[in-house]
Amino acid sequence: MAAIKVHGTPFSTASARVLATLYEKEVEFEFVPVDMKAGEHKKESFLSINPFGQVPGFEHGDLKLFESRAITKYVANEYAEKGTDLVCGDSKKKAIIGLWMEVEAHQFDPVTSKLTWELAVKPMYGMATDKAVVEENEAKLAKVLDVYESRLAKSKYLGCESFTLVDLHHLPNIHYLMGTEIKKLFDSRPHVSAWIADITARPAWSKVLAMQKQQ
Repeated sequence: MAAIKVHGTPFSTASARVLATLYEKEVEFEFVPVDMKAGEHKKESFLSINPFGQVPGFEHGDLKLFESRAITKYVANEYAEKGTDLVCGDSKKKAIIGLWMEVEAHQFDPVTSKLTWELAVKPMYGMATDKAVVEENEAKLAKVLDVYESRLAKSKYLGCESFTLVDLHHLPNIHYLMGTEIKKLFDSRPHVSAWIADITARPAWSKVLAMQKQQ
């Protein structure tokens, strides 16, 4: 099989999702750093992989993919027999996993991405945080986490009783927000807090964080 190449930066939440999946599946890959400050993601060579000029880009032989969640699904299915089973169960269980993956993409991610930008990324670049945006999205996140708290009171993980892509997809934004004032929203919900402690302690995620430190 042709080697896998991941083009991106481990600081990108989308790239981190893909890297965590590859580590969970114990699949070897080549990481190709993309210097976003130098605008490498807007150059023709990268646009041939991702025409939207956003990381990550993914290559497996003649297959080229972009959009992190599409890539993680491909890896989880292509290497179903390797590493962690990230898409567990029969068709009904897979439907529930699919449902919670949609929740992450459409309810959790838009809100937490805005909060990550305002509270974690902007301060890194000396930019001012927009407090109105933070307040608005903090209120929205609280409602989402109330739903999560209820779900996690009944199930150890969001998708089923074992760790799947659903939980993994949450990791990058959670990682950034646990270093901000938003941490209180997670900590104040005991089932959410226990879930975060569990998923953030996974060895595969530690390897992604180690990549960030090396960059």
